Amino acid sequence: MIRYILSNKIFIFILFIVNLFGTIYGYIWYLPQLEITPDIFLIFVPDSPTASLFFTIFLLFFLFGRNVPYIEALGLVTLVKYGTWAVVMNLLTLIIDGSLSPAGYMLMFSHAGMAIQAVLYTPFYKIKMRHLVVAGIWTLHNDVIDYVFGMMPIYSSLTQYMERIGYFTFWLSIACLFLAYWLTVRKQNKLS
Repeated sequence: MIRYILSNKIFIFILFIVNLFGTIYGYIWYLPQLEITPDIFLIFVPDSPTASLFFTIFLLFFLFGRNVPYIEALGLVTLVKYGTWAVVMNLLTLIIDGSLSPAGYMLMFSHAGMAIQAVLYTPFYKIKMRHLVVAGIWTLHNDVIDYVFGMMPIYSSLTQYMERIGYFTFWLSIACLFLAYWLTVRKQNKLS
C-alpha cells in the first residue's frame, strides 16, 4: 500500500511541489547568512535547502520514471543528516533558552519530514557504492567548511557549543552514510 502511494504520479507531483517551495523558502531563510558569506563558501552554507533541492530533483526525474543515482545518494544522505541535525539543534535551543519560537517548531516538523521522506523512498533508489562515495565526499567536505572554516548555520544561543556540535555533526554524517549504505547498496547486494 505504501509503495503504491509513494509511486503514484499525483502523490509524487504534490510532494515535488511541496519540496520545491520548501527548498525556495529554505534559500530565502538563509539569505541573511549568505549575504555575509565569502563567495567561495556560498554553495556549502545553505545545507538544508540544498539537501531538499537534491530530493526535489530526484522527485522530478522519478515522476518521469527515471533514476539519477548520484542525486539520490546526495538527497538521501543529506536529507537524513540535516533533517536530524535541525531537529536536534532546535531541541537544544529549547533546552538552553527555555523556549522555542513558532518558526523553531515549524523547522523541527519540516526537517523531520525531510528525513522521513528520504528514507521512505529508498526502495526506489538505484544507488551503488560509487554514488555513496561521492555523497560522502560532499557531506564530509561540507562538515569541514562548516566547522573548520566557521560557515555553519547561525544559531546564536548555540554558538558557545560549536566545537561539540561540529563533533556531533561529523558522526551524524558517518551514521547517515552508513544508514544509506544499509538501506540501499547492502539491500541490493542481498537481493542479487
